[in-house]
Amino acid sequence: METLEGGEFCFPQLLNISCRKPVQHHAETVFLYILLSSISLLTVTLNLLVVISISHFRQLHTSTNLLLLSLAVSDFLVGFVLMPIQILFIGGCWVLGSFVCGLFYYASFILTSASVGNMVLISVDRYVAICDPLQYPTKVTPRRVRVCVCLCWAFSVFYNGLIDFLKYPEKYSSCYGECLVVVNSPEAAVDLVVTFLGPFLIITVLYMRVFVVAVTQARAMRSRVASVPQQRSGTVIAKKSELKAARTLGVVVLAFLLCSCPYYCFTVAADYNLPGSSTGAAELWLLYFNSCLNPVIYALCYPWFRRSIKHILTLQILQPGSREANIL
Repeated sequence: METLEGGEFCFPQLLNISCRKPVQHHAETVFLYILLSSISLLTVTLNLLVVISISHFRQLHTSTNLLLLSLAVSDFLVGFVLMPIQILFIGGCWVLGSFVCGLFYYASFILTSASVGNMVLISVDRYVAICDPLQYPTKVTPRRVRVCVCLCWAFSVFYNGLIDFLKYPEKYSSCYGECLVVVNSPEAAVDLVVTFLGPFLIITVLYMRVFVVAVTQARAMRSRVASVPQQRSGTVIAKKSELKAARTLGVVVLAFLLCSCPYYCFTVAADYNLPGSSTGAAELWLLYFNSCLNPVIYALCYPWFRRSIKHILTLQILQPGSREANIL
């Protein structure tokens, strides 16, 4: 982080141990505050709409939507907790103390790991739905999905709790007013495999298989409908619905991979993860921006989400029996 030798200290009363404020342009700083605060507010609002929609309307209580609900919760927490705290780094001085610093990184790693786990579960869900549709209702039940989601979050909590900086967060700061975490090479390598490379490989293999089978099924359905038009049954419609869901969730997974690749390739893999640096901050905010992007994808691809938003904004959900409304 660049500093001005004659510049102000973060804590003038602690001249011997205080960090110096970085060189900043006022107009640029104000613009960043407005932009990032807007992204945070939009992320919170959109994901809250997803959480309310899936939680409220009974028609949306499906196995796949439970996974979307878990993902929306992690995205909501990113916008509600991580983004506002990350905005504090713009000023160049950390004022919340070492304990909150360690807690912030702990929460950040938990939510990132949980999001990766949710993406893996979504890929498995689509794999079973497309590649083994007859067994899908028995293999992927709401109860099993809830158990998998709980295990995903529990793993994220315990795995990231093993990191040493949570116990001694202040040992990585060279001066008072600094909040950073030093990632040594072994920890970075393990984290890279556990939270990115391994899940990335699983997601890629499953979705390659999904799209190969989806293309084959789509061709088979077109041939069947063309040869026997009168046999357009609910089974065909159901398959079309599953294929559309696979495409939509494929876009969600692809967006996540594109937003997270720079962070994992250049930030986690580095020896020093400095959120105050311009490059590290840009990569981290790109990762965070994915939490805002997911509900936008739902709004563009899912008619039920647009209908549920209309019910919520017009306060129709407050009416008796609104849980049974026809959203699909």
